[in-house]
Amino acid sequence: MDATDLGQIRLVWPGKNDGAEQSPARLELLRKGHPACMLVHGDNLAAMRALERRGTGNVTLAYLDPPFFTGKEHLRVTRRREGRGRISRSTSLAFDDRWESLPSYLQALRDRIAAARDLLAENGSLVLHVDPKTSHYAKIICDEVFGPRCYASEIIWRYRRWPSKTKNFQRVHDVLLRFVKNPRVEPRFCQLYEPLAASTVATWGTQKQRAVVGSSGVRTHSSRTADESPGTPLGDVWEIGIIGPVARERTGYPTQKPEALLERLISTCTSEGDLVLDPYAGSGTALVVASRLGRRVLGIDSSPAALSVIRERLGAIGIEALEEGVCERPAVARAKRLGRKPPARLRAAPSTQPVVSRLGS
Repeated sequence: MDATDLGQIRLVWPGKNDGAEQSPARLELLRKGHPACMLVHGDNLAAMRALERRGTGNVTLAYLDPPFFTGKEHLRVTRRREGRGRISRSTSLAFDDRWESLPSYLQALRDRIAAARDLLAENGSLVLHVDPKTSHYAKIICDEVFGPRCYASEIIWRYRRWPSKTKNFQRVHDVLLRFVKNPRVEPRFCQLYEPLAASTVATWGTQKQRAVVGSSGVRTHSSRTADESPGTPLGDVWEIGIIGPVARERTGYPTQKPEALLERLISTCTSEGDLVLDPYAGSGTALVVASRLGRRVLGIDSSPAALSVIRERLGAIGIEALEEGVCERPAVARAKRLGRKPPARLRAAPSTQPVVSRLGS
């Protein structure tokens, strides 16, 4: 099937809106901080649209790790050590993953994928992190938003965990879908390598192999060179462990992803100085890892628990983020609380004068 044929395939649900109305929200400075690390408080859709009007269209990697449509509230667990080795445990709401329906979830996801795409540089890419329960829907949504020719890869993150009692195969993987902004522009990609297979090392050693081709153009055999092999080019199945119960990086924030996973992704899809966007910042893993790797970062979250964890983790590596907040007009905020559309005069009011991003270019 040709990619042009795939463009005719669409996902349909009741009430689907392909072009959600623009939010008239703006961003206001809350706290000065590091110019290469920005943290936005508030709804990520409103924030991304405000950033797009400001002229922030130079994101090299947008990493989206949305709620997984679990239908429940997720709690942050905080542990504190008290006297005589006693540990107290308290919980607080991290985020609410309850939805009216699957269509409402998919609509929210589509709107945010489209908003993140608008912030990408021409050589940028978006990686959507989902689970097998919704990955098939997400793939088609991304095909619609980006175009099927922009599909780059599907990464399987495989991990081990305690088995569950189920008359089914154990679920031990997540799905990361990667799409590029412009298929006619070479995307940012830095090749990483995996260790050579033991059988390869036993046969050929650790030197590079060279194919020897006969007069017919067919490979006849291989030979070794004097150059050391960097390894096998990284594949699309990544076996990386989940965060252990007593791991030093564990924050108690639910759905926290391991730093090793984000380090591999950011190292592959960005270079030093590039801008990384995480609109579902959560525990802040992407922001912390990207900052440590010398990237500029932009995170968005509306959860007070998430913002608190992010500040703690950035502070631990000596960074105090520049913080801004989503500021909506009173009439819009009131309409949202009542479940109504904002007044028409307030719905699409893009700024006529672009503002330079605080993160620079």
